[in-house]
Amino acid sequence: MRESSCDRPDIGDTHVSTRPALLAAGVLAATATLLAGCAGAATTSAADAGPPQPGGTLRYGLSGAPTCSDPAQAGTNQTIYVTRQVVDSLTDQNPETGAIEPWLAESWDVSPDAKSFTFHLKDGVTFSDGTALDAAAVKQNFDAIVSTVGPAKAPLAASYLTGYQGTTVVDPVTFRIDFAAPNAQFLQASSTAQLGIQAPATSAQSAESRCLGTNIGSGPFTYADYQQDRSVSLAKRTGYSWGSSAFGHDGEAYLDRIEFTIVPESGVRTGSLSSDQLDAVSDALPQDAPQIEATGGRILTTSNPGVPFGIQPNVTRGALQDPAVRTALVPAINRQELVDTVLGPDFKPATGTLASSTPGYVALADVTYDPDKSKSLLDAAGWVPGADGIREKDGQKLSFKVMYSAVFAGNQAILELTQQQLRAVGVDLQLELVSTSEATARQGTKDYDSTYYNSTRADGDILRTSFAVDGRNLNARPSKSELDTALTEQLSTTDVAARDKILDTAQQQILDNGLWIPTVELSQAVGVGSKVQDLKFEASARLQFFDAWLSGQ
Repeated sequence: MRESSCDRPDIGDTHVSTRPALLAAGVLAATATLLAGCAGAATTSAADAGPPQPGGTLRYGLSGAPTCSDPAQAGTNQTIYVTRQVVDSLTDQNPETGAIEPWLAESWDVSPDAKSFTFHLKDGVTFSDGTALDAAAVKQNFDAIVSTVGPAKAPLAASYLTGYQGTTVVDPVTFRIDFAAPNAQFLQASSTAQLGIQAPATSAQSAESRCLGTNIGSGPFTYADYQQDRSVSLAKRTGYSWGSSAFGHDGEAYLDRIEFTIVPESGVRTGSLSSDQLDAVSDALPQDAPQIEATGGRILTTSNPGVPFGIQPNVTRGALQDPAVRTALVPAINRQELVDTVLGPDFKPATGTLASSTPGYVALADVTYDPDKSKSLLDAAGWVPGADGIREKDGQKLSFKVMYSAVFAGNQAILELTQQQLRAVGVDLQLELVSTSEATARQGTKDYDSTYYNSTRADGDILRTSFAVDGRNLNARPSKSELDTALTEQLSTTDVAARDKILDTAQQQILDNGLWIPTVELSQAVGVGSKVQDLKFEASARLQFFDAWLSGQ
């Protein structure tokens, strides 16, 4: 049995008014239309499991090792599955409605120009070391992300704080965050794990020290043990009573502990789940379903918003300097074949430069399989087939490498099939598998022909993070263009329709300039055993263990 949900649009960053009850009727109507095709929220609770039972240890098999224990530096799904549990955020994004709801902040105000955000904290919240979570701690947290950790180590967190001028402490529970320019995306960003609030003792540490498992947060779980590349143990935070309004219950988490182990091999994860050595596992592949379901298990799925999987070319390298080559790659890929052959029915082919569950998404007609069009574009650009079928121009082979890591179990198989599809139009794609840490480092120095990844976020501003010259700029574009103008302009309006129109333009510009070659949309597919109940996805498709519990203890 598969249980699925659909990520919902973020509407919280479109209003100066902050409480969900005050959302404009017109926006709610628009949201309802967008939600009409979505299933109910995914959970793993069986109808006959009875009321939640506190206690027990949930054993979870990750498909890859967390890269760092610091939420601010977290980028991969497997890392965020862990780090999300130890920090709370100022706000939360409701996975049912997309609305921004209270968490650490009980209310907030946004200036009309979207340059200042004033938050009012809940009183009495503490970090797990006993220190108060107050306005001064929040200030130190954000100051450290910008000044100590920095964009090289925390590219997502830093991009959410673009133009950060500082945090002003008004009183112990009130503070104002100021930006140099409009930053309409920030309210949604305040719900992410990357901007989760950590204690002053953690904020004072170096970026490297923050990766060792000593992070102190206010979340429902704390780090009990952290062994890089081996395992992570989380323990329930006793006395926790300030959960998000989007959570399913009040008070402490139900589970006593969560034990994460790293199990890269899909077959081993499935076998361990079926034999009751694990309670839940990441990246359950289609071929795993019969074995999981035969022992009473289930597969929980949800679609990831954000930038779908794709190839991002370095426009300064080799044949990829030619815009005609980059645009010709898009129609050469049969995305439906990728889904049908490698992934199965819980996944979708990419149809644009944003995933279809992302607010502001538009389907782009040019993201269509048409190998004849691809060949014609290459012919017109002077790339002619050589004796081996690979095209050439002025003595240069149409060949490039794609750097990727195994952060998702299907990456290699997807790229191997993509390699075959591109070869059919005369392009030689060479696969370069590296570790996640090497991929991150080389992305920082732009040392690749192209890089393959996805980036999850329930806000269209993820395009600015990925493509702006002032962002990660993994295309290595040397100067700004009309695309950068659009990506900056979308930050200046809190009107949904106006912002979506600007994002529409940006999505098309990215494709027209050959800056992204989409493949497939990522979905999370988590296998769970029969005892696991109410394991849920949050709005950005990451697991939320606060409501999870184990039956039959």
